Amino acid sequence: MKKLLLFTLVACFFSVASFAQSGADAINGTWFNKDKDAKIQIFKKGNEYFGKIIWLKNPKNEQGQDKKDDKNPDDNLKKRTINGLEILKSFKYDTSDEKWSEGTIYDPKSGKTYDCKLTLKDKNNLNVRGFIGVSIIGRTDVWTRTN
Repeated sequence: MKKLLLFTLVACFFSVASFAQSGADAINGTWFNKDKDAKIQIFKKGNEYFGKIIWLKNPKNEQGQDKKDDKNPDDNLKKRTINGLEILKSFKYDTSDEKWSEGTIYDPKSGKTYDCKLTLKDKNNLNVRGFIGVSIIGRTDVWTRTN
């Protein structure tokens, strides 16, 4: 009887740990931004989540060169290409409200960085809320999972 109880407790522990891990990792994958002109790959590094641009609908500028991060306020970063740019940084999964928070999002179109929260509406739609200071003052875009 004791062995059965111990086995059941161990099995429950691994089930809960596995569920929490899959819940946190549910955000991993490739997403279209709201305009569907970029794909962002979200991935885990350590215990945090990041996202980088892996595809652009129009990757070249008018001169036929790769688009650069020319709106960046840091002159040393203006030569980076947009494709491959890490735009989501340092998100932590909060099991209490099933959101990824404490991260930032960089907008290469404006060169601005915002605080950000990520919330899965369902397995194929991600709410991306960028804000300054307080989440109430901000904007939410919906990203769509790609195949």
